[in-house]
Amino acid sequence: MKLKWTSFDPTDDPDSVRETAWPGDARLAGGGRGARVSRRRGRCSLALRTGLSALVFSLALLAASSGWSGKAMAQDWKSSVISEMDRGSAPFDALSRQIWKLAELSFEEHRSASLLADVLRKAGFSVQTHLGDMPTAFVATAGSGGPVVAFLGEYDALPGLQQEAVARKQPTGMLGAGHGCGHNLLGTAAAWAAIQTWSSLQKEGRPGTVKFFGCPAEENGCGKVHLLRAGAFAGVDVALTWHPDDRNEPGMRSTLANVGAAVRYRGVSAHAAKAPEKGRSSLDAIQLMSHAVELLREHVPSETRMHYYISHGGTAPNVVPDFAELKITVRHPESTVLQSVWKRVLKCAEAGALATETKLEIEILGALSNVIPNDTLAKLAEVNMQTVGGVRYDAEELRFAEALRELLPPEGKPGLDLAGKVFPIQDGVTPWSTDVGDVSWNVPTGEIRAAAFAPGVTPHTWQSTACSGMSIGEKGMRVAAKTMALTALDVFREPGLVQNAKRDLQRRLNGRAYVSMIPTDAKPRLPAPRP
Repeated sequence: MKLKWTSFDPTDDPDSVRETAWPGDARLAGGGRGARVSRRRGRCSLALRTGLSALVFSLALLAASSGWSGKAMAQDWKSSVISEMDRGSAPFDALSRQIWKLAELSFEEHRSASLLADVLRKAGFSVQTHLGDMPTAFVATAGSGGPVVAFLGEYDALPGLQQEAVARKQPTGMLGAGHGCGHNLLGTAAAWAAIQTWSSLQKEGRPGTVKFFGCPAEENGCGKVHLLRAGAFAGVDVALTWHPDDRNEPGMRSTLANVGAAVRYRGVSAHAAKAPEKGRSSLDAIQLMSHAVELLREHVPSETRMHYYISHGGTAPNVVPDFAELKITVRHPESTVLQSVWKRVLKCAEAGALATETKLEIEILGALSNVIPNDTLAKLAEVNMQTVGGVRYDAEELRFAEALRELLPPEGKPGLDLAGKVFPIQDGVTPWSTDVGDVSWNVPTGEIRAAAFAPGVTPHTWQSTACSGMSIGEKGMRVAAKTMALTALDVFREPGLVQNAKRDLQRRLNGRAYVSMIPTDAKPRLPAPRP
């Protein structure tokens, strides 16, 4: 049979109707009664030949009037992505454990970077290596045109935090490196999210470019600063990343900007008893500088942090030291304020040299900008993280988490249900630093946190290393990967979000320009080649 419907168009004359043929021209067995509902002066005139078609049409009208259809479709595609990632999680769990076992230090992550690059190649990405004069930096790219969404991945470990995936501390001693910051999870989740995003774009036939940046040496080398200077982020519209934590939280927090340096004095050695007047003590210079820094604490913004240690102070008490070195780090929530504080610290160093007649050398070891949060990306991540949900422990994981919890100080023992919660957007400043901050001054950046550590466990501890190498860490990694993939796909599906995110960045910068305190001619501090 021929099914036709006539509908009232509110832009037409109330008595006029439009007639449209429905697809399909097969007569149902037994025919069926025709139904006609007429409405005059603003009513619909509907001609349908089956009761079933009338029901379908009524549901369509209900969906259109309520907005239910769009919401259901959105939930449908997101549920499909989540289900697909659940089914495909095993290879990424295994990859994170491989990188965890390698535990390679900053700028030495050759095998870890290679593992991630190979997985991306197999997923259809082209890979460019050795970016920014860093052998372990790379970018993987899939697709073409805009928007361009990048995922930031890290994979460097920390010295002295080697630990098996057990809930007890290993014997103390000379320990090797360990993933106490969970970067094995961080890099794997970001690569997984990039692969899933590209896969979904292909299925939907959508244009756009997906990038994954392999970012080395976050812990001790400012890798992303050197990638920025190499122009690696040119053309990127949005950057997404995450960090392991003991809770699930969309990112609106900033971080501390910091600068670290080695302050060296060169004097004149002499016999400390027979000819002290001939000596010029580099240690005296350091003591004067450090005293001046202590006095300076009273006259800097209260959020400022200054910490240092003497890395070399001489060789013997009866020899006036001709060389001494102090390493210092200064932090503040605002990069622009930090720059002014740092100028005063340099004057303290100059005072030490002036008073002791020694020569001063200052080498900047690293500098990081504070993170610029992005409202648009944080709100997207909040919705998507709520959709994904938090972490649910099984019985074995609960025993593991409880065993770690027993070792925590009394004030650091949150309930084990913490990992299952998804917190709303939180403002404020986290008391650590990251080179993600430098990217966020140049590209709209969204950074989330996911519960990859047992509740109460903090980064840079043996407990966090243990969690990063077992299923607790992997479950947090899955939350992060799914949330980032959904957020990226939101951006691809609604291109206007890119402009919103860029406006957010400019509003928060408020005219401030990005300035890195690392000298412009500085090269990455690569380790010396091993014999």
